Amino acid sequence: MPASGEEPTAAFFADQVENVIAHYGLVDPVLIGHSMGTQVVTEVLTRRDDITHAVLVSPVVDEAEASALVQAVRFVQSTVRESVHIAIMAFSAYLLCGMLYFIEVLPHMLRYRISDRIGLVRARLLLIRGEFDRPSPRRLHSRLVARAPHARRWEIEGAAHSIINGHAVGVARLVHRHLADDLAARGRMPAAEAKVPPARHTDLQMVLDATASRIVEWLSAVRRDQDGVERAKSRHARLLWRAYVSRS
Repeated sequence: MPASGEEPTAAFFADQVENVIAHYGLVDPVLIGHSMGTQVVTEVLTRRDDITHAVLVSPVVDEAEASALVQAVRFVQSTVRESVHIAIMAFSAYLLCGMLYFIEVLPHMLRYRISDRIGLVRARLLLIRGEFDRPSPRRLHSRLVARAPHARRWEIEGAAHSIINGHAVGVARLVHRHLADDLAARGRMPAAEAKVPPARHTDLQMVLDATASRIVEWLSAVRRDQDGVERAKSRHARLLWRAYVSRS
């Protein structure tokens, strides 16, 4: 979403999530947040008792390391464990966001005390982290599970901070089992069960089209053309669908 001029706090983004829930008339939706998104989801959940299940993937920030410098080091340590594709995708996302806006959001992310807020959540939570997820350490997960009324914690072997992308299959499986209440209170999933498999169909034209859609998305964002951003994202999503679903 474009910068609105308001303070980009977790509460502000939670307002936007609640607006979406109201707009579509969603009943008991499953909220899934990743990284800073876990702060946003937590903030929504503190306001609502009608949401029964939610998932926090790689929650941040560990209060003992709530400084920009330490978090930058942790992200670098995690990034070296990511694939080149994931690292490039993350870098392009920061470019799309815009560094000035990212710098504006960062202090609010560092100040948010997720360990304190999670105690107000009544939903059944699933916390997931990657084995090498340095920005979301085990000690933070231990603290969150201890303070949340209802929470499970799982770790995926071989994964780092961008677990929601590189190990999306494992995240999806854990989410489905969480919703069915068919999941132990804690556990570890092997990397082989969690990694996204290779695309079934790719060619040079598809790679060029995907790259072009990302460039169009960046240019549209610079021009504040939200319709252009939406069209580019939709095109990129259709290309990914073709790559992973098509058997030709």
